[in-house]
Amino acid sequence: PALARIVAEAAATAVAERGRFTLGLSGGSLVELLSRELPPALSATPAADPSRWLVAFCDERLVPPEHPESTFGAYRVSGAGPGARPELRDVSPTRAVSG
Repeated sequence: PALARIVAEAAATAVAERGRFTLGLSGGSLVELLSRELPPALSATPAADPSRWLVAFCDERLVPPEHPESTFGAYRVSGAGPGARPELRDVSPTRAVSG
């Protein structure tokens, strides 16, 4: 619960100070952890207001959301995101990769 509590408290502070909270999420075991721990932490911290969040996926694969390697897809399926319709930024698998 510590990580989810830290995220919720940081969100509440950012929303109060700047009107927006920006969060970068990776995949893997974090998806399961947040799906379990973030909803109660947000319930306990109403000022965190997930509708004021911008969520980006830090290690997203260049695959469609339905693909098992998609971090965005994993969060969407698990319901692990912050809920309340945050703004989500995902990767378009139809765009070319340039380096």
